[in-house]
Amino acid sequence: MSTAYVVVTVLGAVMTGFAAASVFLRAEWVVKPPADYGVPRGWWPWPGAAKAAGTAGLLAGLVVPVIGLLAGTGLVLHFTGAVVTVARARWFSHAPFPLLYAAPAIGSLVPAATA
Repeated sequence: MSTAYVVVTVLGAVMTGFAAASVFLRAEWVVKPPADYGVPRGWWPWPGAAKAAGTAGLLAGLVVPVIGLLAGTGLVLHFTGAVVTVARARWFSHAPFPLLYAAPAIGSLVPAATA
């Protein structure tokens, strides 16, 4: 296991964990965009739960690589869905934000897939 893999995975877990906590704490800068996009308020806990599970999975993947691979894949799918949601709402200037969070998840997939 390389140092770069550990650093990228932990960075991804920290970023995703922060995003999950922000959803659960209903930080305005996090919950206002989904409201603007037309996402029903009852759906908001699900992305937070997905991010929290992804965080735990990335960290567990440092010990059991297949868990990290599955968590990283799930996070990439989650953030791809976020980009699609932003695009459907036609707020293209917001698309880089989910991509920023997806980058470490993608980065953790490469070494996990080859391990």
